[in-house]
Amino acid sequence: MKPAPFLYRRAETLEHALALLAEHGDEAKLIAGGQSLAAVMNLRLSRPELLIDIDRLPGMSYVLPEDGGVRIGALTRHRHLERYPAPLDGFDLLPAAAELVGHYPIRTRGTFGGSIAHADPAAEWVLVATLLDARIRIAGRHGTRTVPAAEFFHGFFTTAVGPDELVTEVVLPAGRDRSAIAEFARRHGDFAVVAATVAFDLDEDGTIRRPRLALGGVGATAVRVPAAEEMLEGEHPRPELFAAAGQAAARGIDPPADAHGDAGYRRHLTRTLVQRALQEATDARD
Repeated sequence: MKPAPFLYRRAETLEHALALLAEHGDEAKLIAGGQSLAAVMNLRLSRPELLIDIDRLPGMSYVLPEDGGVRIGALTRHRHLERYPAPLDGFDLLPAAAELVGHYPIRTRGTFGGSIAHADPAAEWVLVATLLDARIRIAGRHGTRTVPAAEFFHGFFTTAVGPDELVTEVVLPAGRDRSAIAEFARRHGDFAVVAATVAFDLDEDGTIRRPRLALGGVGATAVRVPAAEEMLEGEHPRPELFAAAGQAAARGIDPPADAHGDAGYRRHLTRTLVQRALQEATDARD
């Protein structure tokens, strides 16, 4: 398959990129790593008149621990997070999630911000952003704004980003002592049929505090499951608790049916993956 004809411009600065977006609006698409956009263009599911290449914009590729959180530039490659050279206290989930993103060539070219902006509900970074209450920074010609993850993802491939805006940075404000991601895909490198991410702290007495649980592949966006989180709060980690949380998570979703499985199958995967992720997070530093 080949894409429909299009024009190409390389943006030299953020201001240049925003000016091009303002000029062309919905007829333009941004490209950086291109690992998602190129595929849908080849299938002619997307037919932009103009591609604006932002791959070389300066100062937008970084991972900066700050005030207990971490700031991640939109052009940071998946591979950089997978092989980050120093410990990221409270954010062990980042390299673990990065390792599950596609295949090696995709991880070396694809970008963190591009995945967030693409908003596939089964994507690892969308899950992480939902789990850890990310704040997504968006730039436009009239200034910048910050949108919490709960308000950023609107549905399948739909976000709060306007046609003349772009994502510049994602802030994860606080990590957790323990975290894990578990997912099931038909083939290595495929998007997950269902994915589960968990994160929590352990008090000195061994009880779970500030638990978070987010699921992918079970709706139009990644979803939190408050009922399962409340069940975990203040409890000691144990298999029967994790099994109950998995059951609560499965009851708390209304998953779709498609060629990869019906709703019942996705609920079964949810139960299993939530249990597995909670156990892996508990065992991570023992």
